[in-house]
Amino acid sequence: MIRWGIIGCGRIAHRFMQGLPEVPGAELAASWSRRAQTVDAFVKQYGGKACTSVEELLASDIDAVYIATLPDSHAQYAKQALKAGKHVLCEKPATINLSQLKEVLEVAKSTGLLFMEGMKPPFYPLYTKLKEYLLQDPIGQVGYVRAGSSVADISKDHPNFSYELAGGSLMQIGIYEAFLALDWLGPLLNIQAMGHFGETGIDMFAIFQTQHTGGYSQVYTGFDLHGKGDALIAGTLGNITIHKNWWNPAKATIDYLDGRSVELNEPFIAGGLNYETAHFCELIRAGAIESPIISHEMSKQMIAMIDEAREQVGLKFIGE
Repeated sequence: MIRWGIIGCGRIAHRFMQGLPEVPGAELAASWSRRAQTVDAFVKQYGGKACTSVEELLASDIDAVYIATLPDSHAQYAKQALKAGKHVLCEKPATINLSQLKEVLEVAKSTGLLFMEGMKPPFYPLYTKLKEYLLQDPIGQVGYVRAGSSVADISKDHPNFSYELAGGSLMQIGIYEAFLALDWLGPLLNIQAMGHFGETGIDMFAIFQTQHTGGYSQVYTGFDLHGKGDALIAGTLGNITIHKNWWNPAKATIDYLDGRSVELNEPFIAGGLNYETAHFCELIRAGAIESPIISHEMSKQMIAMIDEAREQVGLKFIGE
């Protein structure tokens, strides 16, 4: 049994708990939030122990920590949890920037514990089935990825709009697009980015195009326009459309150069975070210190891409 502790009891923590009952051999043991009323309500709903401090949580009988706070505190809590002897699954983006991530990974290496960024798409049944299907019916060499999402109906009090909490569309949405481009096209060679800011000081809309060892991508992210949320992956023998919302994938269409069209449908259950959580638990049992799917190198490449996009857009966070 993998006993979990949760740091942060906001929206994403509730979604994590939506999926945890579907993960074999895993249970919630303890939770902590900076607001006492939040953790009390969380524990009343899901069970486990309500801790009054992060130190109390890390000293409790848990095996792993899920960090469900906003990006501004990810690095701090990840290092603290690893030093306390706990495996860490950290919500995306793993840290504010590459420099912070390198610090976290150094601690993970020195402790010999598992650290993984919670980048959920590749663990969904649809994404897994798509990769498996292409092994026997390929679309040729992939050379182009187009993806994006702009969500114009988020409440203005959402933490995504907070500069102090390292919000913004590049951090909250663009990190997904960075994963998709890197996963299909390989390491980044070049990037060009543009964007505009909102009244809270974060990027409200950004676009970037990238060159990789395997081809090119075009990406958009935003909070003030209504975008589609699908993804296109183009190869020499065909193309794939992962239908909206591609980061919670359930349906894909493969169109081949010879005229064939293949539909893949793989509904997900329990909110979808259960798949990455199950993978993480399997890694713990195997004694692994990183995921072969969301590796430390993949996390470094993703946040490096966002770092460069933010640099070009002109977005720096406190302390950078």
